[in-house]
Amino acid sequence: MTLFEAINHASKQLSSAGITNDRLDAEVLLCHALTRDRAWLLAHMREPLSDDRRRIFEHTIERRVQREPLQYITGKQEFWGLDFAVTRSVLIPRPETELIIEAVLGVAKKDQMLTIIDLCTGSGCIAVSLAKELAAARFFATDKSAEALDVARENARQHGVSDRIRFLEGDLFGPVRELDVLGQADIIVSNPPYIPSGEYSTLQVEVRDYEPKSALIAGPAGTEIHQRILDEAPRFLKRRGYLIFEMGIGQRGELEDRIREIGAFAASTVQRDLAGIERVIVAKIK
Repeated sequence: MTLFEAINHASKQLSSAGITNDRLDAEVLLCHALTRDRAWLLAHMREPLSDDRRRIFEHTIERRVQREPLQYITGKQEFWGLDFAVTRSVLIPRPETELIIEAVLGVAKKDQMLTIIDLCTGSGCIAVSLAKELAAARFFATDKSAEALDVARENARQHGVSDRIRFLEGDLFGPVRELDVLGQADIIVSNPPYIPSGEYSTLQVEVRDYEPKSALIAGPAGTEIHQRILDEAPRFLKRRGYLIFEMGIGQRGELEDRIREIGAFAASTVQRDLAGIERVIVAKIK
């Protein structure tokens, strides 16, 4: 069997399982099995597939047929131009979350000595990406999951920023309350869980059956964790500091109402993703 024939056969299997990007997924998984990139694959389509690599490839296709996300099979996902390790302990980084990076870079100067807190860090993609961009900044990144923090620490190590990110286990601001950072944070960022619990059963199979539920579901309303962040963030932010967080579809009104009720924020703006969805709120403290 040639590489071309292997891709065609696998593509049909994936298509029959209801996977829309069947051929692309087959190519990605064959690259993974061969430990080669796609450019190499496209240039060597007529070469034979060895028995050992075929077994590896077929196993990955079996996993994808079961709707396991491609990223968990390959163990990586690109975010902000960087490769991040991902396991089933962490949410797979999404392109829309890059809006948080853009928003931070829109209010921060690259040479500033900033203190940044990243809540619900997961894979660490936000903190690590920002650390690569802001060489003088220091970071505190928290998560309730010890397993997620192991992944985040590995990502920070791989990208050479471990010395500037302190990963802390615990719920939201809990791990940093005892540190000397009250009123010291220039920016707080977060991509918290924001899916209402009633919508869990309607999620795509790849999300519902594989990604960590604790990183997806916030509660009945979907904004419960945002509310907690908004209530406590002013204690940690400097004057004219920023709270920047991701939100779900249709949550803007409720969250902006809460921002106004708290009274500690001078203004807030909203950024839309490429689909036109209101995705990120940038709130500035007075």
